[in-house]
Amino acid sequence: MEAKTKKKLLIFGGSLALVGLAFLFFSPRQKSVTFTTKVIARDTVRATVTATGSVAPVDEVTVGTQVSGEVKKIYVDFNSHVKKGQLLAELDKSTLQERLNQTNAQLQSAISTLTLARQNYARTKELYDKKAATKMELESVQNSLNQANASVSQAQINVKEAKLNLSYAEIYSPIDGVVLGKEVEEGQTVASSFSTPTLFTIARDLKNMQVKANIDEADIGAVKVGQKVSFTVDSYSDEFSGEISQIRLSPVTTNNVVTYTVIVTAPNPDEKLYPGMTANIVIVTDEQVNLVVPVSATNYSPTEEVLNALPKPEGKNGEHKGEHAVDGKTDATAMAKPAGKNVKTKEVWIKKGAEIHPRRVQVGLGDGINYIVNAGLAEGDSVVTNAVVGVKEKKQNGKNFFGPSRPKSGAKNSSLQGPPAH
Repeated sequence: MEAKTKKKLLIFGGSLALVGLAFLFFSPRQKSVTFTTKVIARDTVRATVTATGSVAPVDEVTVGTQVSGEVKKIYVDFNSHVKKGQLLAELDKSTLQERLNQTNAQLQSAISTLTLARQNYARTKELYDKKAATKMELESVQNSLNQANASVSQAQINVKEAKLNLSYAEIYSPIDGVVLGKEVEEGQTVASSFSTPTLFTIARDLKNMQVKANIDEADIGAVKVGQKVSFTVDSYSDEFSGEISQIRLSPVTTNNVVTYTVIVTAPNPDEKLYPGMTANIVIVTDEQVNLVVPVSATNYSPTEEVLNALPKPEGKNGEHKGEHAVDGKTDATAMAKPAGKNVKTKEVWIKKGAEIHPRRVQVGLGDGINYIVNAGLAEGDSVVTNAVVGVKEKKQNGKNFFGPSRPKSGAKNSSLQGPPAH
């Protein structure tokens, strides 16, 4: 009989344990919501267009030669600062000087021929007047005189051309600037038979540079002359500034992508910018200062789990009451008709105390991070950008269902103690 009683007690104790486990794991637990919010305040929103380009001098001149010959002497090198009219290089003049001497000799010969033709004409004319010479003879000496005059004129032209070619053997700088490129060395022969060979490349002033950027056709409509530009180059962490000075209307098509060249003036007082550097430019196409709302707030919408975890406000059937406000005035239809052509309507959730409420707002210019607020929000409003649902932990009073409670720090569990020390 005693064994049966013990068995019943064991079954009863096991049932109680199962009930306790069921209560522990299946009893409803209270949930809590943690909101991430942003307070509405004034800020600046900029609309921008980004592109890449290359740094170049404002004025860049290639210096060549119009005559062929051997480079006899070079007076400048890379990065040399030169003045307008400064001698840069000389070609060998021997051949050109010989050509000048030859043309001078031809001129003297032509002058002698002209003198003889004049004398013959004068004698023949005198005889013709005395009827001692025929008209045919007079016309013949007249023709010889004309040919002699033409020969002298041609010889004079040849002399001028030879002198000019001789002067071309000395290469002078056409502008004040810096030598960026030197394409020849002393002793090298240059030939100008088909085109003018390039000897030097000179930039006028490296303190004033420009950036040539390629703007996509989708963005070129927002780009205007006079807009401010900021850009960076890989060599420095500094940000440089400039201004759009020209938009070239000639399109450039590469792999079916149409771009337009935009010229950006870039002051370079410290000469940090070098020709050919790659510039990553940002063009500010619009800029406004007003109340702003984060884009993340306009993208946020609470889930059913978040709404169910919120304390129920006072309302019909305990449901959450939404509000739609324009300029602080609650009106469910106020946002149905936008105030302007480009006005966008967005929904945000306002946090007041422990509650959140939806609100329709009008937004304008955006930069991908913030929108300008045109209507619907006031400075100091808190908008929700994210929410996390958690579980409130309840303090467990009493003993553990599965055994003795964990001893406190410093306390001893008697069941684990050994025999007392003697």
